[in-house]
Amino acid sequence: MKKLIETIKNIYKIEDLRNRIIYTLGILLIYRLGSFVVIPGVDPSQLAALKDQSSDGLLGLLNMFSGGAFANASVFALGIMPYISASIVVQLMGIAIPYFQRLQKEGESGRKKINQITRWLTVGILIVQAPSYLANLHMQLPESAFVLSGIFFNIQSVIILTAGTMFVMWLGEKITDKGIGNGISLIIMIGIIARLPFALMAEWSSRLSELTGGLVMFLLEIVILFLVFVASIALVQGTRKVPVQYAKRIVGNKQYGGVRQYIPLKVNAAGVMPIIFAQAIIMFPMMLGRFEATSSIGILFSDYTGFVYNLTIGLLIVIFTYFYTAITINPTQMADDMKRNGGFIPGIKPGKKTVEYLDSIMSRITLPGSIFLALIAILPAFAMIFGVNNQFAHFFGGTSLLILVGVVLDTLQQIESHLLMRHYDGLMKSGRIKGKSGM
Repeated sequence: MKKLIETIKNIYKIEDLRNRIIYTLGILLIYRLGSFVVIPGVDPSQLAALKDQSSDGLLGLLNMFSGGAFANASVFALGIMPYISASIVVQLMGIAIPYFQRLQKEGESGRKKINQITRWLTVGILIVQAPSYLANLHMQLPESAFVLSGIFFNIQSVIILTAGTMFVMWLGEKITDKGIGNGISLIIMIGIIARLPFALMAEWSSRLSELTGGLVMFLLEIVILFLVFVASIALVQGTRKVPVQYAKRIVGNKQYGGVRQYIPLKVNAAGVMPIIFAQAIIMFPMMLGRFEATSSIGILFSDYTGFVYNLTIGLLIVIFTYFYTAITINPTQMADDMKRNGGFIPGIKPGKKTVEYLDSIMSRITLPGSIFLALIAILPAFAMIFGVNNQFAHFFGGTSLLILVGVVLDTLQQIESHLLMRHYDGLMKSGRIKGKSGM
């Protein structure tokens, strides 16, 4: 406790860091207030059916990412996910299309062009998603819930929903520029954390009312949640160090011996992206199942606790982990950089042998990382099987938990960097905090 109080005092002493944290909290407060502003023309007192629909399943996950804005029919109902989808598409295009590959190599000017393309693609996705969201509103809510109706209401609402998401995206960029941490990630994280108190209260009420273990079972769930959280931190921070020996250097008349350094290869270099890809792929049979409720596909893939659904999504996560690691980690470029700087891996010849060695190391450490990631992704299903409330079960694993862990570690790492730059102690008594990007 004394260490924590001292760290808070040190943060307050640094004016730049203090202003950045206050600015970030102010922007997040604006986002949270906006999630309760209902679309004009919709009666907020008649949203019970929409909240019931988004209490679990895929819509429950979307509602969690938007911080409850989806169920509130808010102007921020579509959240930041359209921008995330656009970013994924542009990132994949950077692998397959030469034009985007050139932009990635142009430095700051290329980055600005890519950001502009991502924004326009986000607008295109919103123009498609907003009418779908309005159609769902009309299906779930009675006609009396709509103060306005007709084509004017639909056009107005599409513009408002599109502008709402673009405003949220702008808020995230402002946090990144003038605040602390990655703005988009923090907005997603704050939306997830905002649902935690409601999930805790729902689970607490469920345990007391159903007489299924009571307080003892609730405390046991908290302990298990803490252990899963620690395991997720280990997954995010886990690395395999590859030693690199640099050749001797002569400076002036003095000769320096070889410098020994390490390449930290991450156990989970793909982060949370494989889970997002897997969930996007598995949505298609689920949508087919909605149109044909009696079909075998609909029955198999609509059960979130079923064996087929969890086995499929687990295998997809393993596959996408290898795929995303292959496009983000380039052993050939790493070997070329080492050779250019006079470095080599002890016992391994430079060039092709180094590329093969790095590739084999990545393949070996990615396998346990991908399996561990798949297990964390399907943990909410096991929690539901053991009687945990659907809302609270989402925090036992999956995308939400990994986003929380990654964003918290990255933000704390930035705060610690500010402290260490000004000769204050870091947040930890020993060692350094490692974010998703490693040290």
